[in-house]
Amino acid sequence: MTYIQQTTITRMQIAIINGPNLNLLGKRETDIYGNEPFEQYLVTLQELFPDIRFSYYQSNIEGELIDEVQRAGFTMQGIIINPGGYTHTSVALGDAIAAVPAPVVEVHISNIAAREEFRKLSHISAKCRGTIAGLGLNGYALAVRALIG
Repeated sequence: MTYIQQTTITRMQIAIINGPNLNLLGKRETDIYGNEPFEQYLVTLQELFPDIRFSYYQSNIEGELIDEVQRAGFTMQGIIINPGGYTHTSVALGDAIAAVPAPVVEVHISNIAAREEFRKLSHISAKCRGTIAGLGLNGYALAVRALIG
């Protein structure tokens, strides 16, 4: 008698976490951030990576972002985070990233190194597997590629 073991194939799960003001993509400072809302780009991202299950979360509130990093960091296989302005101010968000086992890739739509002086300080970058900046929304696709190896 032969037994066939049934296996379940699970898709890789990646959380995308966007910080303050990224809910206004497509509306604010389009010369810097472009005119495409993130929800529209997320459809494109899913088409590019049909074997990956994405979750998406955006908040303007630091503590909520920390809660989401903690949740996703123990349940997902990877996190892509654009912490927005909290990049330069939030030690606590950096600490949350360091505390979770999931690898994290930091993304910035604009080239933060070429902007105001205060944007050159990051409390996030050193806690991440890598940082992608200045490539527009395409940075998210590059981050997925970095996570899937």
